[in-house]
Amino acid sequence: MSLEKAKEYLDKKGFADRVIEMEDSTATVAMAAEALGVEEGMIAKTMSFLQGEKAVLILTEGTAKIDNRKYKDTFHTKAKMIPFEKVEEMTGHAPGGVCPFGAEEGIDVYLDESLKRFEIVYPAAGNDHSAVKLTISELEQASDALGWVDVCKEMTED
Repeated sequence: MSLEKAKEYLDKKGFADRVIEMEDSTATVAMAAEALGVEEGMIAKTMSFLQGEKAVLILTEGTAKIDNRKYKDTFHTKAKMIPFEKVEEMTGHAPGGVCPFGAEEGIDVYLDESLKRFEIVYPAAGNDHSAVKLTISELEQASDALGWVDVCKEMTED
């Protein structure tokens, strides 16, 4: 159901043809990258946070980690993930498929600066066997993000 909701939403935005459905699981960044044949950073990971009683989604590049100090400086509250068992109820999508497309009404969506390292990214499309291939500007349009934030730790080269 969640996949259908995401596809319907993306259809209204003009991006339904970008949805990729796979037999292999895309539930984790590593699994999604392998299934799509891309590097892990290109997976636009959607992280779900609680700010008071409100759900907030932040899309980051796949290998990024939240920097608690930057998060608190940006949102004036501690970074608190939505508990696993509450994710679907609060966002409209189950863990492994959380995305801003067709999410519950009233959820604020932000894009993290870490995504700008890539021209094309692959967020989930509502379930753990899907993705959407989008350029960064298309992601901005499709996600209805409120803006860009910088809440991830600095990326270091290995």
